[in-house]
Amino acid sequence: MQFLQTFAGLFANLGNLTWQMVVMWVIGGLLIYLAIAKKMEPSLLLPMGFGAILVNLPLSGAITQGETVGPINALFDAGMSNELFPLLLFIGIGAMIDFGPLLEKPWLMLFGAAAQLGIFVTLVLAGLFFDLPDAASIAVIGAADGPTAIFVANTLGSKYLGAIMVAAYSYMALVPIVQPPVIRLCTTKKERLIRMPYQKGNVSKTTKILFPIVVTMLAGLVAPASVALVGFLMFGNLLRECGVLNALSETAQNVLANLITIVLGLTVAGQMTADKFVQPDTLLILALGLVAFIFDTAGGVFFAKLLNLFLPEGKKINPMIGAAGISAFPMSGRVVNQMGLKEDNQNFLLMYSVSVNVSGQIASVIAGGLILTLMGV
Repeated sequence: MQFLQTFAGLFANLGNLTWQMVVMWVIGGLLIYLAIAKKMEPSLLLPMGFGAILVNLPLSGAITQGETVGPINALFDAGMSNELFPLLLFIGIGAMIDFGPLLEKPWLMLFGAAAQLGIFVTLVLAGLFFDLPDAASIAVIGAADGPTAIFVANTLGSKYLGAIMVAAYSYMALVPIVQPPVIRLCTTKKERLIRMPYQKGNVSKTTKILFPIVVTMLAGLVAPASVALVGFLMFGNLLRECGVLNALSETAQNVLANLITIVLGLTVAGQMTADKFVQPDTLLILALGLVAFIFDTAGGVFFAKLLNLFLPEGKKINPMIGAAGISAFPMSGRVVNQMGLKEDNQNFLLMYSVSVNVSGQIASVIAGGLILTLMGV
């Protein structure tokens, strides 16, 4: 009899199981499936998916229970409450980016700015349903930049951090599905057939070294709250371009970026507990995130169409490259190039679309800083 009671006691924790926890297991499993089977942002979706299961087991020892601090909460306090993990990841991202093609044609930076339209449209829409700090955090999903979305949401103390991160990275991975219909809707066949011959320019090493320094200074003067975001991104790029710290540059691109990505995924999963995530607000956040991506894409495209009104024949811009101004690098640049080749197999837009895509990296970070400045941070 005592044996049966002991055996039954092993499963007593099942009484603490709720249907919301089961829903989170399914969501965690879906994220793992997308990471492995569909190769959608696997470095982040896989740890997020596993973490979502980990923290939604009844009385999970991975998160704080009573006075016992769980390891995931300890990681959150160590690197997320002070925004350290996203900033360290920016060093790795900066070290990966080659701004050379953009510096050859700096006017392409305008498209990166135009493609942030979705952030500000979504800010207005989200403000109808959420408090202003949460609305601002949700709007930054439109930056198409996971670390920026995390940084802003955490800085503003949003209680929807988990949902915001899932939306940001999911839509980044879904760029090949989300963007093409919007681009086709906003352009004509004739516009999509516009060819843009590429002439390679020459960018000196001095220019590449000065660029991250100058951008950081300008961003700091315009939007002081963006200095941490822009500065860490540009510091990573300076490691790449200086030519004397190759070992550090490679470490930032690989070891640092990969390690922080794993920890970041698990840490944010700690905010995906059933009581916080299984709410109607989560579906609304996902919908607003989609709105942000659509308006980002349309903003870049219509900006190109506006410029074409003033450009002579032979100098017209293919409006599709404007859609690459979101920060989802390099997916958006590839999508635009593939669409160009599908319309005309001799229409190579890759160098233009990737350059615009790189400008979106800078613009999204500055936009995140502007949001923080507007919020008085």
